[in-house]
Amino acid sequence: MDTTPRRILLGITGGVAAYKAAELCRLMIKAGVNVRVVMTQSATRLIAPATLQALSGQPVHTRLWDDTIADGMGHIELSRDRELIVVAPATADFLAKLASGIGDDLLSTLCLARECPLLVAPAMNRQMWENAATQRNIRQLIADGIWVAGPAAGEQACGEVGMGRMLEPADIMREISANLQSKALVGVRVLITAGPTFEPIDAVRGITNRSSGRMGYAVAQAAIEAGAHVTLISGPTEITAPAKAQTIGVVTAQDMLEAVNERVHDCDVFISVAAVADYRVSQPSKQKMKKQEQTLTLQLEPTVDILASVAARTPPPFCVGFAAESHDLDRFAEEKRRRKKLPLLAANLAQDAIGADDNELVLFDDAGRHPLGKGPKLEQARALVQHIARLYRGGPSLKLKAVRS
Repeated sequence: MDTTPRRILLGITGGVAAYKAAELCRLMIKAGVNVRVVMTQSATRLIAPATLQALSGQPVHTRLWDDTIADGMGHIELSRDRELIVVAPATADFLAKLASGIGDDLLSTLCLARECPLLVAPAMNRQMWENAATQRNIRQLIADGIWVAGPAAGEQACGEVGMGRMLEPADIMREISANLQSKALVGVRVLITAGPTFEPIDAVRGITNRSSGRMGYAVAQAAIEAGAHVTLISGPTEITAPAKAQTIGVVTAQDMLEAVNERVHDCDVFISVAAVADYRVSQPSKQKMKKQEQTLTLQLEPTVDILASVAARTPPPFCVGFAAESHDLDRFAEEKRRRKKLPLLAANLAQDAIGADDNELVLFDDAGRHPLGKGPKLEQARALVQHIARLYRGGPSLKLKAVRS
């Protein structure tokens, strides 16, 4: 197992939120990251370089012409061994420099001369953020492939409230983790279904299940992190979809089927995570049914098996199924995979996963059984997506290590 620490250059510019960079640095160190800090001169007026040196355990660099750096090439060498540059906070002035290609200090020059990805966490007054020039610069940075994390809305140092507040350090850490994921699905079009469906009985009642949608949304996030273009078709949930996914909301199994059929011809990979109802009421009432003393009998009819219908297409996309079982997990999962002719199926025990933050997936493919161990759903989703990428690219099915024991 590779135990080499991740290597990040943390850039700090002269925004009031610079004080939060100390906490971000601490979180990086706690996560085992090797952190090198570069500060602008304005940043040193807001937080002392000695603080960041103590936290990172390394010298803090502030000058373009630094005699302590070998060959005097700090504006190039300081980022050469880094996997990622993170600028937090990134002021409006610094974002404008990046968008225009200006390198007039150590940090801006490092960002221009980098060979690694760049993530910026904007922080500024709400009017500065809303200014047309800033918005134009942000669009340019995104077009240039720079990862823009935030900002958030909230109370600002100036006393105003609005967009422009820097993300909290823990949120930036999540963005960093996402950025460092393997880009194994770059350019791949992925269609994902998630959440439950709701089959009406009458105007107010219906048949549904306890699926929260968390696993499907985690798979969508992991696919985005891997570089895929993601379309997410979701039943009713109370969670927020990944910002970079194209999300289509549906209600019933028939709605989901129609949404899938409209888009499946444009996808390379189809991942069916949704807990789709197997049955629906044959003739739901358009009005609320009044309670009566006698027994109520509902006539149910089967819904279309969305995954099976997609897998039966000629030619089909690369299809991945999910199975939630209550017992005999291996037997039922492998039977389902073979019956639907799927290259890969992920299975779990429903009673352990529905509504929970953790999951314990077991993957089944032609090479056999691959347990992931128990862990957070996003970590499970990331392992699943990497396995999908290997199979989709025609690589070997590798034995996966547990996410967390």
